[in-house]
Amino acid sequence: MPTAITRTRVQQLVADGAQLVDVLTAAEYEVLHLPGAVNLPLRELGARAHRVLVASRPVIVYCHDSL
Repeated sequence: MPTAITRTRVQQLVADGAQLVDVLTAAEYEVLHLPGAVNLPLRELGARAHRVLVASRPVIVYCHDSL
């Protein structure tokens, strides 16, 4: 189940080796991604995640929310 976390917690997790995954489209990723994030568009996540992510490391998934 997804869990919301603070920016500080994201920074801690990434410093400890978590993988940061941006699920925006490639075009949106170019403009909006966080440093160090890999781009796995939501529509491709299921098909590509096993090739891009390391299963033994935690994963943080995010996308832009205009609300």
